[in-house]
Amino acid sequence: MNETDHKHLLRCAELAETALSTNNDPFGSILVSASGEVLFEEHNWESTGDATRHPEIDIAKWAAANMSAAERAVATVYTSGEHCPMCAAAHAWVGLGRIVYAVSSAQLTEWRTAMGDGPSPVNGLPISAIAPGLPIDGPDPALQDRMHELHRRRHEMRSRG
Repeated sequence: MNETDHKHLLRCAELAETALSTNNDPFGSILVSASGEVLFEEHNWESTGDATRHPEIDIAKWAAANMSAAERAVATVYTSGEHCPMCAAAHAWVGLGRIVYAVSSAQLTEWRTAMGDGPSPVNGLPISAIAPGLPIDGPDPALQDRMHELHRRRHEMRSRG
């Protein structure tokens, strides 16, 4: 992971904060071309009632509609949290390249368990278990506290109803 990766992950953390401010789980992701251009960015939209509105799914759909297979293969997806199994599969099926994440699924599971949140509807698996062979980097220790705080705040919001 390098300085450019960290810069893009900071943007993902900002998008995660936006998601939280719109009553969504704090996740944000961006798609970056091989030349370094940010092509698409999104945050969680599960509050719409569609639990599949993860930013990584929206990125995969956008990439499939707007990029060639060759462009997708050399693009990078930056995300605040490691892809869930659904998002990892979409990423692989669309043929996107490298994934860089701020916090791992294992970290998220640990935090949520410690806060007393119920289990996820799907097992938290590493991306490599779903899409072997994808280049993956993460987590970014410099963003751990910031992301943990966002998830703590989300837990408090849920607890208040």
